Amino acid sequence: AHENTGLQSQPPPEEQNYGATAAHVRQSPFVSVSRTAPAKNEYLIAAVLCYANLINFMDWFIVPGILLDIQKYFKLSDGGTGLLQTVFILCYMLAAPIFGYLGDRYNRKIILGAGIFFWSSVTLGSSFINELYYWIFFLLRGLVGIGTASYSTIAPTIIADLFEEGKRTTMLSIFYIFIPVGSGLGYVLAAGMADATGDWHWAFRVTPCMGGVALVLLMLLVPHRTQRRTAAHRALSISGTIRVAAEKPGVHRTAKTTWCQDVISLAKNWSFVWSSLGLTAMAFVTGALGVWVPVFLYRAQVVQGIVPPCLHESCNSSNSLIFGGITIGTGILGVITGAEAARRLRKINNKADPLICATSMFISALCLYIALMVAQTNILSTFIFIALGELFLSVNWAVVTDILLYVVTPRRQSTAIALQILVSHLLGDAGSPYLIGTISHAIQDKNAHSFQWSFWSMQYSFIVCSFIGVCGGAFFLLTSFYIEEDRKEAER
Repeated sequence: AHENTGLQSQPPPEEQNYGATAAHVRQSPFVSVSRTAPAKNEYLIAAVLCYANLINFMDWFIVPGILLDIQKYFKLSDGGTGLLQTVFILCYMLAAPIFGYLGDRYNRKIILGAGIFFWSSVTLGSSFINELYYWIFFLLRGLVGIGTASYSTIAPTIIADLFEEGKRTTMLSIFYIFIPVGSGLGYVLAAGMADATGDWHWAFRVTPCMGGVALVLLMLLVPHRTQRRTAAHRALSISGTIRVAAEKPGVHRTAKTTWCQDVISLAKNWSFVWSSLGLTAMAFVTGALGVWVPVFLYRAQVVQGIVPPCLHESCNSSNSLIFGGITIGTGILGVITGAEAARRLRKINNKADPLICATSMFISALCLYIALMVAQTNILSTFIFIALGELFLSVNWAVVTDILLYVVTPRRQSTAIALQILVSHLLGDAGSPYLIGTISHAIQDKNAHSFQWSFWSMQYSFIVCSFIGVCGGAFFLLTSFYIEEDRKEAER
C-alpha cells in the first residue's frame, strides 16, 4: 500500500455471506504501526468473540431447523411461515447501521455484552409462547434480529484492532468461518432438541445458556476499553464521508466527499452495479433455500411414502440434521475452492473473477432445478443436487468481495460495501422466504388440499430460485464486460 493511503486490512472470504458485518470490518484505512507479536490474551479475546459468533448464527437458523413443528403449532400458511425469517432479516438489516454508528462512538464491550444478553433473553422468552400468541413469536424473532445486529457489526472491529496486517486477515477469516459452521449447527441443534424432547420449544433454550457463558467470558477476558488502532482514521460508511487523517507528518489527507457524490459515482461504476445485483441474486437463493429446503424434503418424502405425515406427533427432523451438515460442509469447501480458483485463473485471464461467478451461478441454478425435478422419485439424488447447488453458490462469496475491492476506489469502499449490503438483503434474502411461501400458499388455495399438492406447490414456487440464479449468472457475465476498465479507473 502507498504511504499516503495507509495499510488497509483485507476482508475474509465470507464477509459478504451475511451482510452487515462487512461494512464495519472494512470501515477504516489503517496506518502501519510497529508492534510486537500478539499476546496470549489477545488470542483469548478473539476466541471468545468467535465463540459468540458461533452462537449468533446458530440463533439465526434455529427456526428453519424446526419449521415444520412451528408451522403446525401456530397453524401458519406457507406465506405466514416465510414471513418469520423475513421479519428477522429486515430487523437485522435496519438495525446494523445504527449499531455500527454507536460502536464507533461508545464503549464496544458494553454494546456487545448488552447485545448478547438481549438476544439470548429474547430467544429464551420465545420458547414460552403458546399457539394463541403467534404474533408475539413474530415480534420476538424481529427483536432477536436487532440483538444479533449489535454483535455482528461490532465484534469484527475489535478483532481487527487486536492484530497486525497479516494476523488480522487470518483471525478475521477464522471469525467468519463460524458463519457456515454456526448456521449448520443451528439446524442440527434445533432438530436434535426437538427429537430428544418431543417439544420444539426446547430448541430455543440451549443457545441462551451458551450466550450466558459467552457473556461471562466477555466480561472477564475482554478489557473494558479495547484499544482502537485507528482512532484518527474514521470511515463513516453510513454518511459516506471518508476521512483519512494520518498521525505521521507528511502523510496526505484524502479529500472529503458527500454521501450523494459517492453514490452517484458508484452508480456509474458498472462493475460494481452488476456484481452487486449478482450478489443480490445469490442472497435471494440462499435465503429461500435456508428456510424452505427441510420442509420441501419432508413433503417429497411424504409423497413417496418414506415418512408418515406429522399430523399430531412431533415432526421428523432428520432432513434438518442432514441439511445442517450440508450447509457446514459446502460453506467451508465452497469458499476455499472459490478463492483458490480465482487466485490461479487470474494469472491467465483478467476477467476470471466475474466469469467464475457467472459459471458457478449457472451450474448452481441447474443443480437446483434438477433437485426439484427428481424430488418426487429419488430423495437421495435430491440431497446430492441440493448439496452441489449450495457448493457452487458458496464458491462466489470470496470472489464477489475481491471484485468490489479492486473496482471501487479506496475512498468509497466503505460506502460501496454498505450499499451492497443494503441492496442484497433488501432485494435478496429479506423477501425470498416470504415470496416462496406466498406463491406456494396461492397454488395450494387454487387446488384440492392434499399432500401431493402440498409438495407440488413448494416445487413450483422453488423454480423461481432457479430463474433468479440464472439472472445472477447473467449479471456476473455483464460484470465481465466492464471489469478491466473499472479496475484501471479505480487504480488511477
